Amino acid sequence: MRLTVNGKAIQIDAEPEMPLLWALRDLAGILGPKFGCGIAACGACTVLVDGAPVRSCVMPVSQATGDIITIEGIGTPEALHPVQQAWIDEQVSQCGYCQAGQIMTAVALLEANPAPTDEDIDNAFGGNLCRCGTYPRIRAAVKRAAGAPAGA
Repeated sequence: MRLTVNGKAIQIDAEPEMPLLWALRDLAGILGPKFGCGIAACGACTVLVDGAPVRSCVMPVSQATGDIITIEGIGTPEALHPVQQAWIDEQVSQCGYCQAGQIMTAVALLEANPAPTDEDIDNAFGGNLCRCGTYPRIRAAVKRAAGAPAGA
């Protein structure tokens, strides 16, 4: 099976019904998306497929036919994505387990809506769980990233 992940074509040997999460982690060695629940309820496994946030724990790899972007594909240590920088500036992360999924949800939200309201943010993140309860910081980071210049 051929996938495009973070702008690179990769070849994997996977059963069509294997969840995308396990294809990424176990076969492609891409460890940013995390396993949290296995039923699309927590958001730790969120990746973008053709720009839309999807729960990779329940998406069969055979359905991931578009461009797949994981947390590893949105910035570099030298040039963080504005959402990554906002996460640092707002000190969002506590334990950090859910953060890759939270960040990918924020990236998708800001691509679709560059100036989200509190309600827009709450709606976009309604299914992303954070056991540490950093929701106010997540909202602040999304607003900070929304105000960042492109490419910052």
